[in-house]
Amino acid sequence: MANFSKSNVPQFSVDVYQNEFLPEGGREVNAIATVTSTGGGTIGSAVGAPHLYSAGQSPDAAVAIMVDCSGSMDYPPTKMRGARDATAAAIDAVRDGVHFAVIGGTHVAKEVYPGNGRLAVADARTREQAKQALRKLSAGGGTAIGTWLRLADRLLASAEVPASSVRHGILLTDGRNEHESPEDLRAALDSCAGRFTCDARGVGTDWEVKEVTGIASALLGTADIVADPAGLAADFTQMMEAAMGKEVADVSLRLWTPMGVEIKFVKQVAPTVEELTDRRTEAGPRAGDYPTGSWGDESRDYHICVHVPGAELGQEMLAARVSLVVPQSDGSAQTLSQGLVRAVWTDDMAASTSINPQVAHYTGQAELAQVIQQGLDARKSGDVDGATAKLGRAVQLASASGNADTAKLLSKVVDVVDAAAGTVRLKAKVAEADEMTLETRSTKTVRVKKQS
Repeated sequence: MANFSKSNVPQFSVDVYQNEFLPEGGREVNAIATVTSTGGGTIGSAVGAPHLYSAGQSPDAAVAIMVDCSGSMDYPPTKMRGARDATAAAIDAVRDGVHFAVIGGTHVAKEVYPGNGRLAVADARTREQAKQALRKLSAGGGTAIGTWLRLADRLLASAEVPASSVRHGILLTDGRNEHESPEDLRAALDSCAGRFTCDARGVGTDWEVKEVTGIASALLGTADIVADPAGLAADFTQMMEAAMGKEVADVSLRLWTPMGVEIKFVKQVAPTVEELTDRRTEAGPRAGDYPTGSWGDESRDYHICVHVPGAELGQEMLAARVSLVVPQSDGSAQTLSQGLVRAVWTDDMAASTSINPQVAHYTGQAELAQVIQQGLDARKSGDVDGATAKLGRAVQLASASGNADTAKLLSKVVDVVDAAAGTVRLKAKVAEADEMTLETRSTKTVRVKKQS
């Protein structure tokens, strides 16, 4: 479990990988910004990066576990038993001093523990009380996930912890969100976005992948399938341990661009593909913030693409400045680290036509995620030729990039004839769990070995 002492407070670094050279008339600049958060005294620190907390101060955290208790959780009964066991395991992983609550979700949201609109403070006694309260969990009723999220938001907001504290949810469902409209769920997600992060899990195979992944995406968390309820406890333990390792909340990627530079897109490309372009909030003249959620000891990659004004050969310019920032109580933002994206115009064809390995790799990984989704959608609609073409391209990309996990998942949906050429045949019969696993995990990427 994470130690929240000052020696382990993360420090941030930003490394930019790009080919800054453009040919005459070149306008598009691509860069990969690798953001690394390292615990001081654990793996090493970024030289000169500021500490976020003063001596003797430890960040607090609040977590809410939302458990589906709809009627379908009793079919088979192992789902409800697995959910109780998993929630108990997650409670065991909550570290002392963290504020926590358990919510039972049906067509309404109910406080299972501690109740009365409060959160408990974790210690041996409250963890045991919470596990005893899980006996109240029984299946019956419908599914309205937006109500679960809104209750989690109210409870997490009530926690007596600093405004900058990590607030996190874990949500488990086994079915479709049938007892509220998609608009109600979207409104709840919009209301909760930026207030807490949330991991979402689907158990069994009767839930909607796009709903669960949409919840995790909107709330900057992870999504996955647990096809067998027996795997829930291990998954919940891992999720809670990861949440306990988050030490800095509300980190934003701030992009400043000079006059005349147009931002084409900003997306996270590792460990998963996540489109951030439309999530920009203005942060001063020619600057905008893109949310990245909470951080512990980890590294993520972001693909930034901008259009720059035309320039003469031999000229160079700063195309963008990438910063990591966290909000301060006075409304300002603290800069944790930054990197620069450059543009240099040259008539050296070898320099200007070389594709940076990081940019090439992650362009392929983003395409991989896209063609998997397109291929599965085509398969569901009966478009055999379209599905074969898209999933064949996915196999080719996964093979070329060394994404072995995705290649393995694809092999359960298609018969691979020639991976390098992308030649495949659709399998006549595919287990529903295998197809859902591929769809849920389609955005997971592999890192590229860094080159200066």
